[in-house]
Amino acid sequence: MAALRAGVARSLQRLARCTTLTRPRPLITPSRCLLATTHLHHRPRYISHSRPARLAEVTEAFSSQLQNAPPDILSTPPSTSTTPQTLTEKIVQRYSQGLPDGKFVKSGDYVTLSPHHCMTHDNSWPVATKFMSIGATKIHDNKQVVMTLDHDVQNKSEKNLKKYQQIESFAKSNGVDFYPAGRGIGHQIMVEEGYAWPGTMAVASDSHSNMYGGVACLGTPVVRTDAASIWATGRTWWQIPPIAKVTFTGILPEGVTGKDVIVALCGLFNNDEVLNHAIEFTGSTNTMRSLPVDDRLAIANMTTEWGALSGLFPIDDVLRGWLRYKATEASMYKSPSETSSLTTERFNHERLDELFANPLTADKGATYAKELYLDLSSLSPYVSGPNSVKVATPLNELEAQDIKVNKAYLVSCTNSRRSDLEAAAKVFKQQADVDGKVPKIAEGVKFYIAAASLPEQQAAEESGDWQALLDAGAEPLPSGCGPCIGLGTGLLEPGEVGISASNRNFKGRMGSTDAKAYLASPEVVAASALQGKIAGPGWYEKPAEWTGVNRGVGDGVREEDRMISIEDALDKLIQQAEGVIQEGESRLARSSSSQPPNEPQEEASTGLTEILPGFPEKVVGEIVWCNADNVNTDAIYPGKYTYDDAFSSDPAKMATVVMENYDTNFAKIAKPGDILVSGFNFGCGSSREQAATAILAKGLPLVVSGSFGNIFSRNSINNALMGVEVPKLIERLRSAFNDNAPAATGQAGKKPITEPSQNSQSLDSPPPAPESKPVEKPLTVRTGWTFTWDVRRSQVVIQEGEGGESWTQKVGELPPNVQEIIARGGLEKWVQKEIAMEARV
Repeated sequence: MAALRAGVARSLQRLARCTTLTRPRPLITPSRCLLATTHLHHRPRYISHSRPARLAEVTEAFSSQLQNAPPDILSTPPSTSTTPQTLTEKIVQRYSQGLPDGKFVKSGDYVTLSPHHCMTHDNSWPVATKFMSIGATKIHDNKQVVMTLDHDVQNKSEKNLKKYQQIESFAKSNGVDFYPAGRGIGHQIMVEEGYAWPGTMAVASDSHSNMYGGVACLGTPVVRTDAASIWATGRTWWQIPPIAKVTFTGILPEGVTGKDVIVALCGLFNNDEVLNHAIEFTGSTNTMRSLPVDDRLAIANMTTEWGALSGLFPIDDVLRGWLRYKATEASMYKSPSETSSLTTERFNHERLDELFANPLTADKGATYAKELYLDLSSLSPYVSGPNSVKVATPLNELEAQDIKVNKAYLVSCTNSRRSDLEAAAKVFKQQADVDGKVPKIAEGVKFYIAAASLPEQQAAEESGDWQALLDAGAEPLPSGCGPCIGLGTGLLEPGEVGISASNRNFKGRMGSTDAKAYLASPEVVAASALQGKIAGPGWYEKPAEWTGVNRGVGDGVREEDRMISIEDALDKLIQQAEGVIQEGESRLARSSSSQPPNEPQEEASTGLTEILPGFPEKVVGEIVWCNADNVNTDAIYPGKYTYDDAFSSDPAKMATVVMENYDTNFAKIAKPGDILVSGFNFGCGSSREQAATAILAKGLPLVVSGSFGNIFSRNSINNALMGVEVPKLIERLRSAFNDNAPAATGQAGKKPITEPSQNSQSLDSPPPAPESKPVEKPLTVRTGWTFTWDVRRSQVVIQEGEGGESWTQKVGELPPNVQEIIARGGLEKWVQKEIAMEARV
């Protein structure tokens, strides 16, 4: 209680100082207080953007995420007063280096990060190539690194086998834990082998490292260059994202799974509510008991598709039971891989005793950027798609539509563990009990199965579930990513419909761009394969009093049911005060740095950005307009080329396929020196660096969008591709070229994303032309508009064609530390120079 009183006192003192400094402009009004608690975490990140209003009364609600950037990319943020921390912040605190005494990290801080583990998969050789080209001769900490082979395991070509051998030899020579092809998917290995440990931070050069949050390990993706930096130095840079709290209420009904939970979250909160956020899931003890670890892993895994950078579950009794089982199992069996350390080094009861003696939890009064809730009791089975996770439909509605399927998939790190295989096998076993015959999948349907790992498959074999699926006609695939990533056997052909237990159904992801892909739970996938159409096993019964899915903003507790203690009241007061303080300090910083209303820009020299040698003061080019939101990395650089290292190392070849899954004509229309402009959330999806390097290979130096996917932003800077966010330009282009409607919009101030008519369009790529018009509209347009980015003045100038309107828009500052990375040719060359400098010392 004394600590809370002290926190209130400190907050009120800062509040008084803040409001005094900002007078005479009034700050604290009812509406301002609400705004202050809404926009707490729009902090700097390495992509420049302008400042549109989220609400009419706030003209600069999106302050630049480049303002007040640290002087060095790996420098430590300045010391601040102690404040309550979220679970995410506490874990980052543990793995941040060089923090001043008394510094407590918070959302928005840039930190020097040394993660507990870093996993790479088939991209290990490209990372090794970067590592060696940097000038590094040995891995900084071989216990920090894990290598797995999982993506292209069906490819037995000489070239792929050679690459796999190179990775294995490199791992062996450096004493790194290595798991060969067929052993399992890397993310599953990280979990089942105990590398993803509760209360630690683990990264991977793959976008689905969020999955580690299912076991309370803060997992987040890094890109290949980051991985090479970690190999060489043990560290990289990271900005703590805004943190969202998602509260589960109620109890998950029978017949509803964790997959249904995350599919519903993606579809019901489909306006980018958690885009580029770190998520913390929470709920009452009874609620969380209804979510076993396998369900948590599925939910955390697909927080990537929801737009988040992590999805963290708490350290609780459910996790304790799972960990105790794993520790006992590890003591009975030797680690399956002879090229890795023993599982018992990570899973043992002594280590668990230490973990639960003082488990990490979020502090009372910790600040969150936003809070959402979902009542699990109100959920039913859900299906995602087609071709978009932002469309989620209750299963019973799709069953009524009699949607035929051609292929079904029980694969991927999302849902192919022993419990998932058991659920799928149960569908066929129950059918056998009904008619006394061995059930078979429907005629004309192919059903592919691949376990998340070899131990998971062996467990299913011992229980008889694997054989039950084979007896039904399922075709087994080796444990690996396979069709989920669009590689190997069983890809969707043009015109086909597939339903999968995997995590991503972007257009073209699992095969042809002319196919439709749905996502569902393992039992729904199995039932669909059995019946030949999208169907469920009938395990769920809708309650008679059901009125819809209960979800919204807040913690989901009704006010009449809320009991608040004095401590909780003080916590709430601290949060509100801190929110007002941060908003006030932000306004103060903006007002003190902005020029007087009528002062010419030329005279406001103090507001000019320093330009480093080798970095251009201006970037100028013609706008090439791609009018679509959520252009994902598969659309920018197709997955079928991603793991062809020879292809991806040839800029001339990359230039011919850039944006291929968005528009096959893009490479013919765009010219070197053009400025690529697209809609909101550009570059969402996977962590492939080629999405950035392919654009550079085409000779396009700059990408402009309404907003960027976080991983793409990181890849861009790390590979010397510049990016600017200018939402106003997107609005102007859509107004001027209004005959080319966007695929979808979901940003503040835009129309909300809605399910396409008859569920036949993709929200992740442009919709087909209306049937009434025989000629499709162009997806890529040369506008004749000129875009000029004045880096020194932190502004862009748009000339809307010859004789058209010309206008100027302020954008965020591109600070010297980011310029340095770009000017050196990317983070790889930056690290190379740093290593050379250290060697001279």
